[in-house]
Amino acid sequence: MIRGRILIVEDEPALLRGLKDTFTSKGHEVLTARDGEAGLNLALTSRPDLMLLDIMLPRVNGYEICRAVRAHGLEMPILMLTARGQEEDIILGLNLGADDYITKPFRTGELVARANAFLRRQKGNAAQGARFGEYELDLASHKLFRQGKEVPLTAKEFRLLAYFAARPGRALARNDILDAVWGASVMVTERSVDRCVATLRAKVEPDSRNPTYIQTLRDIGYRFEPGAESGRRSAPTTPKYPLTRIYAFEYTREVHSAQRREK
Repeated sequence: MIRGRILIVEDEPALLRGLKDTFTSKGHEVLTARDGEAGLNLALTSRPDLMLLDIMLPRVNGYEICRAVRAHGLEMPILMLTARGQEEDIILGLNLGADDYITKPFRTGELVARANAFLRRQKGNAAQGARFGEYELDLASHKLFRQGKEVPLTAKEFRLLAYFAARPGRALARNDILDAVWGASVMVTERSVDRCVATLRAKVEPDSRNPTYIQTLRDIGYRFEPGAESGRRSAPTTPKYPLTRIYAFEYTREVHSAQRREK
């Protein structure tokens, strides 16, 4: 059975107590909060594997918690619990980063089954690691390989690469990278991110001065593009003249004629 750390943010005492007892009996570590402010603080500091989140909460509602958690780069599954079942509420929650939605009253068995499914999926994804170009990132062994040979990384470089690999194609702000990789309590600056990116690029980029995988976003941070190199190799040749509607036909005909001559 997959076990994990579950954070339950719910303001109804009886329901909160019942959910805590249920998940604790299944072997999970359970954290609880009865208002949105306490729930958000626990989410950011304890980094649970799964969050069960009520929407109508004192101080900070569930929508704002969901928005803040995703803004800090945390990717744990969020299952929203609410008595509000209107379609617009569901859409808003999902658009803010929630992974699923269950309306009260619900069957406890169904909720446990959904939570376990998310935990299995998350643990499975974490164990698989990531691939990009000639590299394989193995999260289980905490190692990076290039064509079967290990590429030595420092602990910080590995955590930074793992953070990038878990968020392909996304714009990642330097502050969020600092919080996730260095930790909010460490006194470092955004230059620490840039220096670590520079040393990591020297180890994984075909040309560190013209990066392929770890791309810089001016005034923002970075974006990881694991398929950029293969995509670049397969890109079609650009014609020397503009492809207006008139030239497009002529260019296509020239290409087909050249292909027939080669055959």
